[in-house]
Amino acid sequence: MKHLHSTLAIVLLLALVVAIVITLVNYAGNKPYNRKIALLGLISAHLQLVVGLLIYFISPLGIQSFSGANMKISLSRLYFLEHPLMMLLGIILITVGYSKAKRLADGKKANKTVLLFYIIGLIFILSRIPWSTWSLLN
Repeated sequence: MKHLHSTLAIVLLLALVVAIVITLVNYAGNKPYNRKIALLGLISAHLQLVVGLLIYFISPLGIQSFSGANMKISLSRLYFLEHPLMMLLGIILITVGYSKAKRLADGKKANKTVLLFYIIGLIFILSRIPWSTWSLLN
């Protein structure tokens, strides 16, 4: 499961970067909003969320290690609190951005909405990836 989560993280990061770059090009060139590209980032984020939630409730590093004593240990705190919280906030931002853009008739505003929410969501996600323990990098 951990390998799947790490692999899907790469897929998610690539999907978000691709969605952001293509949306930025569309925004700068006054091109219409490409909902399918934004959907790529949304689906990747939600798939990663499902796998992450499974790991969070199964892994001894997840909810099982939630305690006051572990709040003092930075790596434990990262796994049971910081990582899941920031990932959830990032995915919520991506979802809100997609949903808001989908309702907008103006392509320029839709592109701007996706750009704003996806970039902030990506920053949240990047801020709490446990890079030192990422299994694909070791």
